[in-house]
Amino acid sequence: MSITVFQNVTLDGVMQSPGRGDEDTRGGFTHGGWAFGYQDEVSMSFAAEGMGQGGALLFGRRTYEDLLGFWTTFDQPNPFTDVLSSARKFVVSRSAKTTVAYPNTEVLVGEAVETVAALKADGDAGLTILGSGELIHALHAARLIEHYTLQIHPIVLGSGTKLFADDARADLELTRSLTTTTGVIIAQYAVR
Repeated sequence: MSITVFQNVTLDGVMQSPGRGDEDTRGGFTHGGWAFGYQDEVSMSFAAEGMGQGGALLFGRRTYEDLLGFWTTFDQPNPFTDVLSSARKFVVSRSAKTTVAYPNTEVLVGEAVETVAALKADGDAGLTILGSGELIHALHAARLIEHYTLQIHPIVLGSGTKLFADDARADLELTRSLTTTTGVIIAQYAVR
């Protein structure tokens, strides 16, 4: 089973709160919603292509609650809500008291590296991580992530949670890239 990160980032590597101003204000972050206005037909087509590939989704608890809570408030039918609801989902949590509110969800209780490594060893389908910065940092440091799909926005914020921690070297190989009409570079990388 391979793990792919699908992430919006700024040119300076910030991944925090791309969708909404109130999405993630931890650390006093005030730039939420920075990715708004950069969607176009190219990025939407690319997202639809990825959604059509199936596989399971992997989340940290906070991102799971926020992302599904947000997308399930939209009028139906909505392709993003449909995929998020119907896809198999795994949520990593340190607490055995974590409950889930959406169908097809299993909680992986314990430390992220251990629980995800066990899931990866037992599974046969791919996993895609959306958001979930702390989870990505832990799995990246443990070398459990094989692929990164990044939507790199032409913005520099100067603050916020970054995709890669300062001490987490990665050698990546570009496998595909395209540019949107709004200047976003969509880049797919394999970890060497």
